[in-house]
Amino acid sequence: MAEPQQDRSRATRRRLLDAAVGCLAELGWTGSTVSVVAERAGVSRGAAQHHFPTREDLVTAAIEHVTDERLAQLRADLPALPPGYDRTEHVVLTIGEMYAGKLFRAALQLWVAAASDDTLRAKVVPLEAHVGREAHRLTVEALDADESHPGVRESVQATLDLARGLGLANVLTDDTKRRDRVLREWARSLHRSVHEAG
Repeated sequence: MAEPQQDRSRATRRRLLDAAVGCLAELGWTGSTVSVVAERAGVSRGAAQHHFPTREDLVTAAIEHVTDERLAQLRADLPALPPGYDRTEHVVLTIGEMYAGKLFRAALQLWVAAASDDTLRAKVVPLEAHVGREAHRLTVEALDADESHPGVRESVQATLDLARGLGLANVLTDDTKRRDRVLREWARSLHRSVHEAG
């Protein structure tokens, strides 16, 4: 039985969005043209333009896709864990991995392009703000932290900022070993901060 047209259309759109994320992460903004993305997705340029008539449309959808994927990845990687230091360490390492992967590299390419493109910046800034708020909220939940205690909110935010910085360090060279050591040490400090605040 033939796949319904709507399902095929959805699958094509998803392939294009995934390809756009891959292109952004690997080829950067300038290399991520509609033609290149379409070729990577295995569809014709015409099919790509049917879903995304312009490069701007494609990039806007890719931004949304990156956002959704990053949040879904974070949710999937932050399961309910038993209390204690193991939970804190798992959360910190998961956040670190989120900022070291392909989705972060794709988002980073968009940040760089948006720095000199007002139209793109207008779309990137609110989406990145949303990602930041959601990542913070999910981290607080995963740590079972109480932000009403002094310093806890700042410690959670420092975790996200540290992971983002370590992700930047990983863009040019594989920084996995150093990142792991730094994050494990930070997890000890974070656990003390959250535990002592209670």
